[in-house]
Formats: sequence, C-alpha cells, structure tokens
Amino acid sequence: MAGRQAVKAYLDLLSQPCRAVLIFLKHNKIPHTVELVALRKGQHKTPEFSKLNPMQKVPVLDDNGFVLTESDAILKYLATTYNVPDHWYPKLSEKRARVDEYTAWHHVNTRMHAATVFLQEVIFPNMGQPTNPAKFKKALTDLDGTLDMLENMFLKRKPFLCGDDISLADLLAVCELMQPMCSGRDVLKDRPKLQSWRSRVQSALSDSFDEAHSVVYQIRQKFTAKL
Repeated sequence: MAGRQAVKAYLDLLSQPCRAVLIFLKHNKIPHTVELVALRKGQHKTPEFSKLNPMQKVPVLDDNGFVLTESDAILKYLATTYNVPDHWYPKLSEKRARVDEYTAWHHVNTRMHAATVFLQEVIFPNMGQPTNPAKFKKALTDLDGTLDMLENMFLKRKPFLCGDDISLADLLAVCELMQPMCSGRDVLKDRPKLQSWRSRVQSALSDSFDEAHSVVYQIRQKFTAKL
C-alpha cells in the first residue's frame, strides 16, 4: 500500500500461531519486519513489550501504529487489509463462514490438544519436570479425537479443510500439528488422508513453510539425538 511502512510482527517462532503469521506474511509478500521475542528468556514480560501487549503474549502486529494481538484476528486483518488471494479468507459469506467455523473450534481443540502433547513430551522434561503419564495419555487420546473431527467433519473429501483452496484454517491447523514433531512424533503417521492434506498445504506454501518451521526441525534433531 502506497505511503505505508512495512508492518512489524513480534514473534517467537517456537510458537505455532507466530509461525502461521510469519508464513502468511512471507507467502503473500506483505512488506514486514520481524522483532523476535524469546518467551524462554522472559522477553514478553519486559515493560516495553507489556506496554505493547498487556497480556504479554505473542504474536503482536503493529501496522503503522495500529496494534493488534491474537493470531486469528491478525491473520484475518491481514487477509482483508492487504492484497492477497481471496481463498485465504473469502469474501463470499458462506465460504467465509466455513473458515470462521473452523477457527472458532480450533483454539480449544487442535491447538489445545497438540500443544499439550508437546508440553508433556518436550517442554516439561526440558525444564526438569518428568512427563506425567496419565496426562500425556489423555492428551494423545484427546488429540486423536480432534484428528477424527478434522478428517471426518472438516476435510471430508475436499483437498483443504474449507474447500478447494488453502485458507487460514489450513494454515492455523498445520502449524499446530507440526508442533509435536519437535520430539520426532508425527501425529498423522497413521492417517494417510490427513498426511495427504498436510502435503498439499506444505506444497501450497512452498519455501515459507520450511523456513518458518526450521526451529521445529532443529529441536527434533537435538531431541532425537538424545534418545
């Protein structure tokens, strides 16, 4: 957009929603700069960042003084403000509603259960806390139920979760389901239909996918080397 400076994104790329925002910015060639905020170092709790986002969470977007938090809101803002293909967040009300349907469900399903598996298997042991077997088993069971819904309610026989083209729903979902890969765990390994979906998403996103997930691949390499 003429006269506008590049948007500034505050991100920690170990965060799944942050990766989704970065992929969207890069893939759609939206001019941007990235300010890395290392959650493990407590940089989200500094006075400077707390002033930007009192909730002390990432991602945060600063678009020429307009500051926005929450990945779902950020992605939908970018999709409707910048010149990106319509398939990401369609203007047609019924198609848009399908994307909204998934993103409303996503946070306490795909995101919560995949993240819990990651926390129990990677983060807690790295902090010196052993994995809780009961909680880990429940997280895997909950995630399995979520994957059933992804496959049978959202994907069905379509190429992507909300239709024939990739959308914000696919982007948010795939970033979450990549997180358990940090331990080498592929949660889709026994689900060929979802594996094919992930491959289509990865192909559609091209280099931006692997660039954003490089941190996941690095952690996986270190984690599996310890086994």
